[in-house]
Amino acid sequence: MIPNTLPASLSDNPRLDQWVAFPQDGRVAVRTGKVELGQGVLTAMAQIAAEELDVDLARIDLASGDTGVTPNEGYTAGSLSVQVGGGSIRLVCAEIRALALEAAAARLDCPPGRLDISDGAVLRDGEATGLDYWSLSLDLARAATGTAPVKATGELRIIGTDTPRSDLPAKIGGAPFIQDMAPDDLIHARVLHRPRRGARLVSYDEASVLKAGGDGVRLHRTGDVVAVLGDDEARVSAAFTRLRDTARFEGGALDAADAEALSLLALEAAPARIIERGAPPQDAVAERVEATYSKPYIAHGSIAPSCGLARFADGKLTVWSHSQGVFPLRGAIARALRLNPETVQVIHRQGAGCYGHNGADDAAFDAALLALAVPDRTVRVLWTREDEMGVAPLGAPMVVKLSAGLDSQSRPLDWTIDIHSPSHVNRPGANGGVNLLTADALETPPEAPAPGDFPDALGGGATRNGFVLYDLPHQKLVHHFIPHTPA
Repeated sequence: MIPNTLPASLSDNPRLDQWVAFPQDGRVAVRTGKVELGQGVLTAMAQIAAEELDVDLARIDLASGDTGVTPNEGYTAGSLSVQVGGGSIRLVCAEIRALALEAAAARLDCPPGRLDISDGAVLRDGEATGLDYWSLSLDLARAATGTAPVKATGELRIIGTDTPRSDLPAKIGGAPFIQDMAPDDLIHARVLHRPRRGARLVSYDEASVLKAGGDGVRLHRTGDVVAVLGDDEARVSAAFTRLRDTARFEGGALDAADAEALSLLALEAAPARIIERGAPPQDAVAERVEATYSKPYIAHGSIAPSCGLARFADGKLTVWSHSQGVFPLRGAIARALRLNPETVQVIHRQGAGCYGHNGADDAAFDAALLALAVPDRTVRVLWTREDEMGVAPLGAPMVVKLSAGLDSQSRPLDWTIDIHSPSHVNRPGANGGVNLLTADALETPPEAPAPGDFPDALGGGATRNGFVLYDLPHQKLVHHFIPHTPA
């Protein structure tokens, strides 16, 4: 018998009512912790739910990435949204459909095999019964079992069809992005970030900064963090330019550009970790081919600067972010600002597409920090292009040495890969750390996490794809983890 293993998202959020509800007649509330990064995943989630529930796609109201509403599915990353998140929704909706048929059979005193569901309504022998999801009032406060059968391929009527993307109309003719958010109580802000880790803000010309901004502009400083705030974005931008020009920092590590001149091979690495598969060939290698490849720090370079909004009112902090992980971000913000996580709500708003760790989380924290200083106002922090290219998270550098042993007919027998690289994971919560840019510059910064990389069991960081997919007699991976880099 094949064991019934639930997808990770469903194991972590097992109650049916965490995923689906029927709040009002004719509507279906579906909740997902996965977020839209530009690939159309939310349309796919709605399709999956409508398919397994047998309701029209137009009935689905999908909530996404909201710590106050949706299940905690960690990060939207690794091309796992449909496989894990969608798989969870599929099992949940199939089980709810089965429960509805069971409840209807009891009400109608007939075998469940005579019943079917069409657009949410229960049919008996193809005829209406007057029952539907909404009138049955199902008790969904129960754990999913994953045992209800899902539809076979031949039964699908929505999945696999050409369904219009739900997010495109607003993107083509509206204002759907986080950068477009403009509530009535908005106050604009720019944050001056340190040019180097550990740098100290020594001075800046406050008088000339305020003069450049004019009326309505103010400064806020905590630790080595200083920000410009005001109702007029143009004035704030002018003042920030002056702040950046007059600010003087001292100390700190080298910045990323300076670090490019250093070789990873010259940096101190942890003891090498060696993983081998198979046995080395004995006297069969006739030729060895070797090559060395490297990559520098790589900027994310998004088409739009990172942005975050936050509002602190009545003891509750609400944050809007284009983060890939609203729950880890909530935990990191609460920890850095010494707040109860239950008083922090992080809500996803779409940004400019994302294929890796960008500045979304850091911009959100900037806004959260400033929101505490101006209660009852929504603070909007928009990063500059200089921020994106200078202080945003960077792709990790690597040096990789490859060695392949060939037999007398040039067939590969042996594969050795030698990797030098720092951590490839610095998102909020990774390695137990806060990992937010401005948090490290506070008067009392959070404790720095112990250096570490993404575990091999979850795909690995520097070691990802280190072993080739071919069936070779011997493979060897040598990992030199570099815990500290100048950048």
